[in-house]
Amino acid sequence: MEHTYYTTQLQAGLGLIEETQLLLSEWQFGMSTQELFQTALASGTFSNITARRLRNIIAECFAPRYLNPKPQPATWLRQLNYSINASSLKQLFFIYTARANLIFRDFITELYWERYAAGYTELSNEDSREFVLRATSGGKTKNLWSDTTIKRLSSYLLSICVDYNLLKPLTRATRQITPVRLEPCVAVILAYDLHLQGIADNNLINHADWQLFGMQPEDVREELKVLSIHKFWIIQAAAGIISISWIYENMKEVIDVILETRL
Repeated sequence: MEHTYYTTQLQAGLGLIEETQLLLSEWQFGMSTQELFQTALASGTFSNITARRLRNIIAECFAPRYLNPKPQPATWLRQLNYSINASSLKQLFFIYTARANLIFRDFITELYWERYAAGYTELSNEDSREFVLRATSGGKTKNLWSDTTIKRLSSYLLSICVDYNLLKPLTRATRQITPVRLEPCVAVILAYDLHLQGIADNNLINHADWQLFGMQPEDVREELKVLSIHKFWIIQAAAGIISISWIYENMKEVIDVILETRL
Protein backbone atom coordinates (compact mmCIF):
# COMPACT_ATOMS: atom_id res chain seq x y z
CA MET A 1 0.00 0.00 0.00
CA GLU A 2 1.31 3.44 -0.90
CA HIS A 3 2.13 5.54 2.13
CA THR A 4 -0.02 8.64 2.51
CA TYR A 5 1.76 11.70 3.79
CA TYR A 6 0.40 14.83 5.39
CA THR A 7 0.22 17.74 2.95
CA THR A 8 -0.15 21.52 3.19
CA GLN A 9 -3.34 21.49 1.11
CA LEU A 10 -5.30 23.20 3.89
CA GLN A 11 -3.51 26.40 2.97
CA ALA A 12 -5.71 26.56 -0.16
CA GLY A 13 -8.83 26.91 1.97
CA LEU A 14 -10.29 25.97 5.34
CA GLY A 15 -13.96 25.19 5.93
CA LEU A 16 -15.21 27.28 2.98
CA ILE A 17 -18.81 26.74 4.07
CA GLU A 18 -20.44 29.48 2.00
CA GLU A 19 -18.19 28.89 -1.00
CA THR A 20 -18.99 25.17 -0.97
CA GLN A 21 -22.73 25.82 -0.92
CA LEU A 22 -22.44 28.24 -3.83
CA LEU A 23 -20.31 25.81 -5.84
CA LEU A 24 -22.75 22.96 -5.17
CA SER A 25 -25.49 25.17 -6.62
CA GLU A 26 -23.46 25.69 -9.81
CA TRP A 27 -22.20 22.12 -10.16
CA GLN A 28 -23.93 19.58 -12.42
CA PHE A 29 -23.20 15.87 -12.54
CA GLY A 30 -20.43 15.12 -15.04
CA MET A 31 -18.81 18.56 -14.85
CA SER A 32 -15.03 18.68 -14.82
CA THR A 33 -13.28 21.06 -12.47
CA GLN A 34 -12.50 23.32 -15.43
CA GLU A 35 -16.17 23.36 -16.49
CA LEU A 36 -17.22 24.15 -12.93
CA PHE A 37 -14.69 26.97 -12.81
CA GLN A 38 -15.98 28.49 -16.05
CA THR A 39 -19.60 28.18 -14.92
CA ALA A 40 -18.93 29.66 -11.48
CA LEU A 41 -16.87 32.47 -12.97
CA ALA A 42 -19.57 33.35 -15.51
CA SER A 43 -22.31 33.31 -12.85
CA GLY A 44 -20.95 36.40 -11.13
CA THR A 45 -21.58 34.78 -7.76
CA PHE A 46 -17.89 34.95 -6.89
CA SER A 47 -17.26 38.53 -7.98
CA ASN A 48 -15.68 39.29 -4.59
CA ILE A 49 -12.67 37.02 -5.26
CA THR A 50 -10.19 36.81 -8.11
CA ALA A 51 -10.45 34.24 -10.88
CA ARG A 52 -7.16 32.77 -9.73
CA ARG A 53 -8.46 32.36 -6.18
CA LEU A 54 -11.68 30.77 -7.46
CA ARG A 55 -9.75 28.30 -9.61
CA ASN A 56 -7.59 27.41 -6.60
CA ILE A 57 -10.60 26.84 -4.34
CA ILE A 58 -12.19 24.52 -6.90
CA ALA A 59 -9.04 22.57 -7.80
CA GLU A 60 -7.44 22.33 -4.35
CA CYS A 61 -10.45 22.23 -2.02
CA PHE A 62 -13.82 21.54 -3.62
CA ALA A 63 -12.68 18.83 -6.05
CA PRO A 64 -10.58 16.74 -3.60
CA ARG A 65 -13.36 16.86 -1.02
CA TYR A 66 -16.53 16.47 -3.08
CA LEU A 67 -15.69 15.43 -6.66
CA ASN A 68 -12.66 13.15 -6.72
CA PRO A 69 -13.94 10.44 -4.34
CA LYS A 70 -16.10 7.80 -6.04
CA PRO A 71 -19.05 8.01 -5.85
CA GLN A 72 -18.96 11.79 -5.77
CA PRO A 73 -20.30 13.22 -2.49
CA ALA A 74 -21.35 16.35 -4.41
CA THR A 75 -24.13 14.27 -5.97
CA TRP A 76 -26.09 13.98 -2.73
CA LEU A 77 -24.75 17.12 -1.10
CA ARG A 78 -26.28 19.10 -3.96
CA GLN A 79 -29.68 17.60 -3.09
CA LEU A 80 -29.24 18.55 0.56
CA ASN A 81 -27.81 22.01 -0.05
CA TYR A 82 -30.04 24.66 1.57
CA SER A 83 -32.57 21.88 2.36
CA ILE A 84 -31.31 20.63 5.73
CA ASN A 85 -30.29 22.58 8.80
CA ALA A 86 -26.96 24.36 8.73
CA SER A 87 -25.48 22.18 11.48
CA SER A 88 -26.12 18.96 9.55
CA LEU A 89 -24.74 20.32 6.30
CA LYS A 90 -21.65 21.62 8.06
CA GLN A 91 -21.07 18.19 9.63
CA LEU A 92 -21.22 16.57 6.20
CA PHE A 93 -18.69 19.08 4.87
CA PHE A 94 -16.55 18.28 7.91
CA ILE A 95 -16.51 14.55 7.12
CA TYR A 96 -15.45 14.96 3.49
CA THR A 97 -12.89 17.63 4.33
CA ALA A 98 -11.33 15.32 6.93
CA ARG A 99 -11.23 12.46 4.42
CA ALA A 100 -9.39 14.66 1.94
CA ASN A 101 -6.94 16.09 4.51
CA LEU A 102 -5.24 13.41 6.56
CA ILE A 103 -3.54 15.89 8.87
CA PHE A 104 -6.92 17.37 9.79
CA ARG A 105 -8.49 13.96 10.38
CA ASP A 106 -5.67 12.88 12.66
CA PHE A 107 -5.69 16.20 14.50
CA ILE A 108 -9.33 15.58 15.39
CA THR A 109 -9.06 11.90 16.28
CA GLU A 110 -5.62 11.92 17.89
CA LEU A 111 -5.58 15.27 19.70
CA TYR A 112 -8.97 16.99 19.86
CA TRP A 113 -11.09 14.12 21.19
CA GLU A 114 -8.29 12.73 23.36
CA ARG A 115 -7.93 16.09 25.07
CA TYR A 116 -11.68 16.37 25.51
CA ALA A 117 -11.87 12.85 27.00
CA ALA A 118 -9.09 13.76 29.40
CA GLY A 119 -11.11 16.70 30.72
CA TYR A 120 -9.46 19.55 28.85
CA THR A 121 -11.69 22.46 27.87
CA GLU A 122 -9.28 24.34 25.61
CA LEU A 123 -6.74 23.84 22.83
CA SER A 124 -3.89 26.28 22.41
CA ASN A 125 -1.66 27.41 19.59
CA GLU A 126 1.13 25.50 21.28
CA ASP A 127 -0.93 22.28 21.37
CA SER A 128 -1.47 22.52 17.63
CA ARG A 129 2.15 23.44 16.94
CA GLU A 130 3.40 20.44 18.92
CA PHE A 131 1.04 18.14 16.99
CA VAL A 132 2.39 19.36 13.64
CA LEU A 133 5.98 19.29 14.90
CA ARG A 134 5.61 15.66 15.99
CA ALA A 135 4.11 14.81 12.61
CA THR A 136 6.93 16.26 10.56
CA SER A 137 9.67 14.88 12.83
CA GLY A 138 7.91 11.51 12.92
CA GLY A 139 7.93 10.95 9.18
CA LYS A 140 4.30 11.78 8.46
CA THR A 141 5.31 14.47 5.97
CA LYS A 142 7.20 13.68 2.79
CA ASN A 143 9.84 16.26 3.67
CA LEU A 144 10.70 18.06 6.88
CA TRP A 145 8.60 21.21 7.10
CA SER A 146 10.12 24.58 7.84
CA ASP A 147 9.27 26.46 11.03
CA THR A 148 7.17 28.84 8.95
CA THR A 149 5.14 25.97 7.46
CA ILE A 150 4.68 24.36 10.87
CA LYS A 151 3.43 27.63 12.33
CA ARG A 152 1.07 28.19 9.39
CA LEU A 153 -0.41 24.66 9.45
CA SER A 154 -0.82 24.83 13.23
CA SER A 155 -2.94 27.95 12.80
CA TYR A 156 -4.95 26.41 9.95
CA LEU A 157 -5.88 23.37 12.04
CA LEU A 158 -7.33 25.52 14.79
CA SER A 159 -9.09 27.83 12.35
CA ILE A 160 -10.79 25.03 10.41
CA CYS A 161 -12.03 23.59 13.70
CA VAL A 162 -13.65 26.95 14.39
CA ASP A 163 -15.23 26.84 10.92
CA TYR A 164 -16.81 23.48 11.75
CA ASN A 165 -17.93 24.56 15.25
CA LEU A 166 -15.49 22.25 17.03
CA LEU A 167 -13.68 25.13 18.66
CA LYS A 168 -14.68 28.62 19.74
CA PRO A 169 -12.19 31.51 19.90
CA LEU A 170 -11.25 32.61 23.41
CA THR A 171 -8.00 34.52 23.09
CA ARG A 172 -5.34 34.86 20.41
CA ALA A 173 -3.60 31.82 21.88
CA THR A 174 -6.47 29.54 22.96
CA ARG A 175 -9.71 28.07 21.65
CA GLN A 176 -12.56 26.56 23.69
CA ILE A 177 -13.44 22.96 22.90
CA THR A 178 -17.10 22.81 21.81
CA PRO A 179 -17.79 19.14 20.95
CA VAL A 180 -20.52 18.51 18.40
CA ARG A 181 -23.21 15.84 18.62
CA LEU A 182 -23.65 13.86 15.42
CA GLU A 183 -26.87 14.89 13.72
CA PRO A 184 -29.30 12.00 12.96
CA CYS A 185 -29.47 12.64 9.21
CA VAL A 186 -25.67 12.83 9.06
CA ALA A 187 -25.41 9.47 10.83
CA VAL A 188 -27.78 7.95 8.27
CA ILE A 189 -25.87 9.38 5.32
CA LEU A 190 -22.51 8.35 6.73
CA ALA A 191 -23.72 4.81 7.41
CA TYR A 192 -25.07 4.43 3.89
CA ASP A 193 -22.00 6.09 2.39
CA LEU A 194 -19.79 3.46 4.02
CA HIS A 195 -22.18 0.62 3.18
CA LEU A 196 -22.42 1.61 -0.49
CA GLN A 197 -18.62 1.59 -0.66
CA GLY A 198 -18.87 -2.15 0.02
CA ILE A 199 -17.70 -2.01 3.64
CA ALA A 200 -18.91 -4.98 5.67
CA ASP A 201 -21.24 -4.31 8.60
CA ASN A 202 -18.75 -5.06 11.37
CA ASN A 203 -16.06 -2.99 9.66
CA LEU A 204 -18.56 -0.20 9.14
CA ILE A 205 -19.24 0.02 12.87
CA ASN A 206 -15.50 0.31 13.46
CA HIS A 207 -14.77 2.77 10.66
CA ALA A 208 -12.52 5.73 11.49
CA ASP A 209 -15.04 8.29 10.19
CA TRP A 210 -17.16 7.87 13.33
CA GLN A 211 -14.16 8.88 15.42
CA LEU A 212 -14.43 12.36 13.91
CA PHE A 213 -17.38 12.75 16.27
CA GLY A 214 -15.65 11.10 19.21
CA MET A 215 -17.62 7.89 18.74
CA GLN A 216 -16.36 4.42 19.60
CA PRO A 217 -17.82 1.23 18.02
CA GLU A 218 -20.25 0.73 20.90
CA ASP A 219 -21.48 4.31 20.45
CA VAL A 220 -22.01 3.71 16.73
CA ARG A 221 -23.91 0.50 17.37
CA GLU A 222 -26.25 2.24 19.79
CA GLU A 223 -26.75 5.17 17.41
CA LEU A 224 -27.71 2.83 14.57
CA LYS A 225 -30.10 0.98 16.87
CA VAL A 226 -31.81 4.25 17.80
CA LEU A 227 -32.08 5.31 14.15
CA SER A 228 -33.49 1.94 13.11
CA ILE A 229 -36.87 3.18 14.37
CA HIS A 230 -37.00 5.34 11.24
CA LYS A 231 -36.79 2.19 9.07
CA PHE A 232 -33.53 3.04 7.30
CA TRP A 233 -32.22 -0.39 8.26
CA ILE A 234 -32.77 -3.34 10.56
CA ILE A 235 -29.84 -4.02 12.87
CA GLN A 236 -29.11 -7.16 14.85
CA ALA A 237 -26.23 -7.66 17.26
CA ALA A 238 -25.24 -10.89 18.96
CA ALA A 239 -21.97 -12.20 20.39
CA GLY A 240 -20.11 -9.19 19.06
CA ILE A 241 -21.34 -9.74 15.49
CA ILE A 242 -23.32 -6.98 13.75
CA SER A 243 -25.77 -7.73 10.97
CA ILE A 244 -27.60 -4.92 9.17
CA SER A 245 -30.39 -5.30 6.65
CA TRP A 246 -30.20 -2.22 4.45
CA ILE A 247 -33.55 -0.95 3.20
CA TYR A 248 -32.38 1.35 0.39
CA GLU A 249 -30.22 0.50 -2.60
CA ASN A 250 -28.65 3.87 -3.38
CA MET A 251 -27.99 7.25 -1.84
CA LYS A 252 -30.67 9.01 -3.87
CA GLU A 253 -33.35 6.92 -2.19
CA VAL A 254 -31.83 7.68 1.22
CA ILE A 255 -31.69 11.42 0.56
CA ASP A 256 -35.27 11.48 -0.75
CA VAL A 257 -36.51 9.89 2.47
CA ILE A 258 -34.46 12.24 4.64
CA LEU A 259 -35.93 15.25 2.87
CA GLU A 260 -39.45 13.85 3.05
CA THR A 261 -39.29 13.01 6.75
CA ARG A 262 -37.18 16.03 7.74
CA LEU A 263 -35.01 13.75 9.88
